[in-house]
Formats: sequence, structure tokens, C-alpha cells
Amino acid sequence: MIRYLNDHDESFRLEHPEWTSGLYFPLANEHGVMSSISPNLSGDLKISQNAFLLPPVSIENLHNDKSSRNIWVKVNGEILWSATGKSSSQEAQLFTDKKETTVLEAGFMHQKTERTSSFGLKAEITSYVPSEDVLVEVTGVTLTNTSSEAMDVEVFSATPIYGRSADNIRDHRHVTALLHRVHTEKFGVSVCPTMSFDERGHQKNTVSYGAYGAMDGEAPLGFVTTIKDFIGEGGSLENPRYFTKPTPLAKEGETSEGFEALGGLQFGKRTLLPGESTFYSFLLTFKDEMDSSEDSVLAYLEKDQFENGLEKTIKYWREKVNIRVNTSSSSFNQWMRWVAFQPFLRRIYGCSFLPHHDYGKGGRGWRDLWQDCLALLIMEPSKVREMLLQNFAGVRIDGTNATIIGMNPGEFVADRNNITRVWMDHAMWPFLTTHLYIQQTGDLKLLQEETTYFSDPQIHRGEKKDPAWKQEHKNLLMDAQEKPYKGTVLEHILVEHLTAVHDVGAHGHLKIHGADWNDALDMADKNGESVAFTAMYAKNLEDIADLLMELKKEGHNAVDLTSQLQVLLQTSTSDFSSIEKKKERLTMYLNTPFTGERKSFFLEEIIGSLRTKAAFMKEWIRSNEWLETEDGHGFFNGYYDNHKRPVEGSFSGGLRMMLTSQVFSVMSSTAEESQLKKIVRACDAHLYDPKIGGYKLNTNFHEVKMDLGRMFGFAYGHKENGAVFSHMTVMYGYALYQRGLAKEGYKALNTLFAHCADFENSKIYPGIPEYIDPEGRGTYHYLTGSASWMLLSVVTQMFGVRGRLGDLYFHPQLVSEQFDMEGKASILLPFSGKSFKILYVNERNLSPDVYKVQEILLNGETYPFHEGIPQIRKEDLMTLSEKNLHEVTLILD
Repeated sequence: MIRYLNDHDESFRLEHPEWTSGLYFPLANEHGVMSSISPNLSGDLKISQNAFLLPPVSIENLHNDKSSRNIWVKVNGEILWSATGKSSSQEAQLFTDKKETTVLEAGFMHQKTERTSSFGLKAEITSYVPSEDVLVEVTGVTLTNTSSEAMDVEVFSATPIYGRSADNIRDHRHVTALLHRVHTEKFGVSVCPTMSFDERGHQKNTVSYGAYGAMDGEAPLGFVTTIKDFIGEGGSLENPRYFTKPTPLAKEGETSEGFEALGGLQFGKRTLLPGESTFYSFLLTFKDEMDSSEDSVLAYLEKDQFENGLEKTIKYWREKVNIRVNTSSSSFNQWMRWVAFQPFLRRIYGCSFLPHHDYGKGGRGWRDLWQDCLALLIMEPSKVREMLLQNFAGVRIDGTNATIIGMNPGEFVADRNNITRVWMDHAMWPFLTTHLYIQQTGDLKLLQEETTYFSDPQIHRGEKKDPAWKQEHKNLLMDAQEKPYKGTVLEHILVEHLTAVHDVGAHGHLKIHGADWNDALDMADKNGESVAFTAMYAKNLEDIADLLMELKKEGHNAVDLTSQLQVLLQTSTSDFSSIEKKKERLTMYLNTPFTGERKSFFLEEIIGSLRTKAAFMKEWIRSNEWLETEDGHGFFNGYYDNHKRPVEGSFSGGLRMMLTSQVFSVMSSTAEESQLKKIVRACDAHLYDPKIGGYKLNTNFHEVKMDLGRMFGFAYGHKENGAVFSHMTVMYGYALYQRGLAKEGYKALNTLFAHCADFENSKIYPGIPEYIDPEGRGTYHYLTGSASWMLLSVVTQMFGVRGRLGDLYFHPQLVSEQFDMEGKASILLPFSGKSFKILYVNERNLSPDVYKVQEILLNGETYPFHEGIPQIRKEDLMTLSEKNLHEVTLILD
């Protein structure tokens, strides 16, 4: 069982962690270090796809591989014991009464394990990655004699140094070992391969990898630098021959080459009296030989520096995760700390580099980029504006976009393998995030900021290649004078949306192309349609129009846009209702050579065009895609397959229904009030299973549906085919809150939380995974957009704290059971550069459909309602101190 150490922070404790398979923990910093570590110190360590210090691992490697950060102890010259539990004898005792007592404790970016042997030696191992600008993973080991007799201990740390690209795990694994040059230094072993063999070709290597250690500040006696010398003939990393038939130790200054490297550090004998301890420190480091800066990481070998670095790291991340909720459930309060931490992990790791996330080669996808910004808007809003501007530079003039984001700001790649592919939902997310930013800040000026467009050989929304494209333009769109063209953020948004809503299939809904939000709906590129996202594009058109109305109020009457947009903006109502005419308009737009010519458009004209299109799209869905079943339920069909057939409804094999279709029909307000309750009942009847976390992504289609997507090849209940997919479950809860269904929204979010927090069933550390499998196990932990959406849902919908054009607005929807014994619930968060504690007082324990905000107190003083709206106005926020915590108390009645 997971137990939090106290009510004030996120640290937790788990006994006998080895009895649960697949546990791993992320250790990282914002300067490049990315580690995964299991309770027995397996896992890997890297700074990029091409620079792994430890061998790269997938989830199956955690129990299959013998490679680890192992620490061996020889006791009294006879007993051989692994302080991490990674020996063949300890593995054999794991499920017997001889199993050692083990405890794991962890918090943000640090892990501690305790292991107590039967002969009276206890090891406490703490690992972390410093938050400072250093490329190092640090481990401290304290050995304590818990027996009544003195004992002699000799420590040997054995860490295989892989030292190359992840590609080489099965591509020239042996040959790349021949590149290794191993050098011994005073405190350890460094490996600097001569070259790198990976997807970039044969290049001179500049990265060295090191394993260093000290015993109470003293250097090792010597080193074993190759795996072959350590394990010996017939041995293994869990049963090495070295301890029965030692090889001569290498001394400082020696070199070996051409074999798999080992950071093997042998320390001298230390006698421990009863109750006495000794401290060992270990570093795994990266160093770029091109970097001439002083290497200061060896300072972490000193115990004081080790402890100071740990303290600073804990403090840094606790301050970084600056959202705290306080409800009647302390478990939920602390679980939300981990959820708020996860978006930071996604920024560091992207969608790769943890054991479940064994795909990709680093970086984030387009959708990830924008959804991660949702969390940043809540926690670090000051950093978002520039990011938004940089991100919009990934948009093409045909409304599509680069799909992979590089490590540097504004760096884009068409796709991992230059595949021509369009995800039809991609254009929807940038405005969703931008809209939230503008509401949080009131920064309408962002719409008129200018940025470039992405350009590559892919044109006509992925249908053609451009033979005239020039490499020397460096992926920038050029005007007729071959100068980089810049358009406003508003122009980028309109280009994305207007091209998308004209790109329709046979039923008048947006073509699915390569896939929509569900990447596994990837086999309907010719005739597939996404009704679900057609609804969301319509909602975006309405929200864009609303923002333009605000621009009008500020005195703007017209905006300059690329003249090409005229053909899409001026579509008449009769043209837009015609599928063929919409396609013709899009073809005209795409076939017009881009010159960079600008035209002034009246805002009133744009607003009218957007509203007309949105209204038609929503009504078209309502008229054509609403389904009623014999059992009295109702829901929307959300897709058409590659044979132009509706995907959802009643079929001979049973009812087919997808959660995504209902989420976006509800969130977009395409579902009318009379339809909401029917949708909820249908979801409860056909998709809800509390034993595995709540709402499943779809019913069982009982078909490998080759005309829709690879998801139907997965076993039902796994991943996109019928699992409880956290992302869509959370968005379902968010959508219900948005429409005023607080009780139903709480049910969706709370069922998911309750399952994830139940370690015996979910078998994961605190946080939210990508999905929950049929047996209830949380899978693909940490790197999921679900965390951003959960944070957004809890802050802006459950607690109802959000911006309205820069004003701080309150619309709580906390259910009665969430208030404590005094009828209180609160949240700490930043807003407008200030720190706030928002406290709700519900003394009569009323439900959200009954209570309303009756009184506002700002720092103890009554604050007046403005036009009857419970909010603190932007101009008043600006007068508050940035140093103090400001308390807003809201009386509910």
C-alpha cells in the first residue's frame, strides 16, 4: 500500500516494492538528464536518443535484464550481498520467508530504498538528479551495522556503461563496443567512444560517460573496466565470477578498449562496529568534450554536497509544482501534486525515454506541445506567451503543420521519418490553448503578433509534393520576393480552421486523413470522417468570433490577412452547405500560388462568416448523427470508416459506441440540453466500469476493422481499443463540468482518481497513467496529456478558478463531499503574476446546483461584485503585491 509520509508534501512510502512488477520512477532535470530507476536500481540513463549511459530499456527489460546500477558488499570476507537486491541468491528468495525487508520512499526527482539483510547489515540508497545545470545522476549509499557484532565490509559497484545510441541496442551492438576507449581516473572510470554509429551516420564522438565513487570521501582502491573481466567465463551480472576469482584491478591512468565497458569500482575494507555506518557516493555523468567549462560534478562525491544537492532539488521541485488543493480527501490532495508534476516530466522526456514509452527518438508531438501549455498556463503563465508565438511558426500555409517539435524553441520537423501525414485534429489544439491564454491574461494583442510559417515539400494538405521547394529556405515560407513571410497569430488560426472546415468527406464532416486525436484511427485516410472533431472545430469558430468581438470593442474594425483567405472567408451560406462547393473552394485556395499579398478584412465580415459556418456545422451534426437506441439511450455517431459507413450505432454484433464522439459533442455544445442526460446514461450503461477506473474508450466492436484503424487489432480492453484511456476520460469529466453537470463530471474524475490511488489495483506510483488495462493496472505512466487536462479540470472547472479576459473569475462546482468538516475547500495557485489562496466556505454543505457565491473577501476585506459577477477585476489584481500570498474567501450559500 502507498502511504504518504505526511499531509504536507508529496513523499510516499511503499513496503516490499519488488513484489509489484514494472515499477519505475523518473529522475531528471531541465538541463538534459533523463533517468528511469526501479526499486532495485534497474532502468536507464541518457541525455538524448544518441547518448545513453546505461543500456536503453523497455518495460520488459525491467524484469528480464540483469544490467543495473548494482552495489555489491562482501561481508567478513565471506558473505556476498547486493545492496540493491540484484543477486541470483536474493532473487531466488524473493517469494520465500527468507525475503529481505525492503522499503521504498520517493518524492519529486528522488528515490530512497532501504534493504535489511538477515545477517544485520542495512543499506539505505538515495538516488536523485540535481536540479542544477549538471549532467549527473547521484546515488548515496549508507551501510549500517544493525547486528551486535563488528563486521568488515568491502563494497564493489558494478554499473555497465553502454555509452552510445539507443539504435545500437540491436544495430551493431558488438561493433560499437569496439569504439569504446575506457580510461581510469582517481575516482572512477570514463568511457569516450571514438565514433558514433547511428542514424546520423559515422561521426566523431564528443560525449564521454563516467562512473565515479567515493567511500567517506576516499577514492576506490582500483577498477574493473570491462564486463567480461567482472562476470568471468560462465558468469553473469547477478552471479559474477569476480568475487570467487578476482581479476587484477586497474589503477588510475590505465586504459582499455574494444570491449563492453563497466564502471567497476572496488573500495577498501571498512570495519563497522554495532550501530556504526559508512557512506558511499556514486556518480553517473555525461561530459561533452566540446565543452571547455570546468567539470564540477565530482563535488557531489562529498557527503555535504550530496546532501545539499538533494535538499536543493527537493525544494526546487516543490516550489515548481505550485498548485495545491485542499479538500476533504487528503489522498486526493496529495495525488494532485503528482498530477501537477507530470507536465514537467513531459516537457523533459517528451513522449519517449521511459520504459513504457519506448517509441520515438525524443521531442514532442504537435498535439503534446499545445496541451502541455494548458498546464503551464496554470503553473507558469509568464513563460507561455513566447512559447505560443514560437509554436505557431510550425503551421503551414495549407493549414497543416510540422508534427515533431525539436529540442530547441521554434525547431520543427515534418515527421520522424519525413512521412507525409496529416492528423486532422492538429489545427484544433493551438486555438484551444491560445483561447485559454487570452482568457487567463486578457492579452488580446497576441492575436496581432506576427510569426513565420513552416514550409517543406509537403503541400495541398499532404496530398502533393512541391517540386519548387528549396532546401536553402530553411523550412520558412517565402513571399514572391523570396523573403520570409510573417503573418499574425490570428491569420495562422484562421488558415488552420478555414482550410480544415472546407476539407470534408462524403457526409460533409471533416476528413480524418491520417488520424484524429486517436492516433490509432489511422486506416481511413481516403473516405474516413471525424464527426467528433467537426463539432470541436465549430466550437472554435464560435470562440474565435467572440474574441474578434472583443477586438471590435477595443476599437479595431479591420485586420490585415493573406489575400488567399478571401476564397474561404467569403463562402456563402449556400456554398458552405454544399459538400462539393466546399471542396472546390479549398482547391481554389490550395492552387493559388502564394505571393505574400495582404488584404484588409473587416472584423464584422470575419465574425459573420465564422458564426455562419459554426452554426451550420453543429446543426448538420445534430440533424444527421444523433442516434436513439431501443433501450432509450441516445448518443452521437462520431466517425465514418474508409468505406463511408457510420461507425457507431446498433449493429448485428451489438451496440458500437465511442467515448470520444460524446466528449466533443458535449464540450462543443453541439449536444443540446435535452440530449445531455441521454448521453450520460448511454455512457454509464455501455462504457462505465468502476473496477478499472471508469469510462472505457469504446465498446467491443468484435472486429479487426481494417477500414478504420490499427486500434482494432489490439486486444479489447488494451490501449485505444476499449481501455479506460485517461485522457478522454478526463476530457469527458471536463466537458460535463463545462455544461453544468458537476455531479456527473465529478463521478468521471473521482472514479479515475480512486482507482489510480488504489495501489493494490492500479499497481502504479501516484499520478495518472495513459490508460488502465483490463486487469486494472495503470500503464504508460507519467508522460501523458491526461495530467494537463486533469489539472485544468480541477482548477478551472471543479474549483472554478479561471480567467475571463484577465479578470479572476470564480465558478466553483465542488460537490458537497469535497468540503471538509468545517465546510471548507481551498486551492493555492498563481494568477496574473501573484500568488493566491482561494478558500470556499460552504457551511450548509450545499451542492453546486444550489449554492452560489454570495460574498467575496479579498485579504479579509469585502470585495464588491461587478455587474453581479463573482470575480476580481484585472485592474485590481495589478495593484496587489507580487511578494505576498493573497487570500480570497468566497462564501457559498
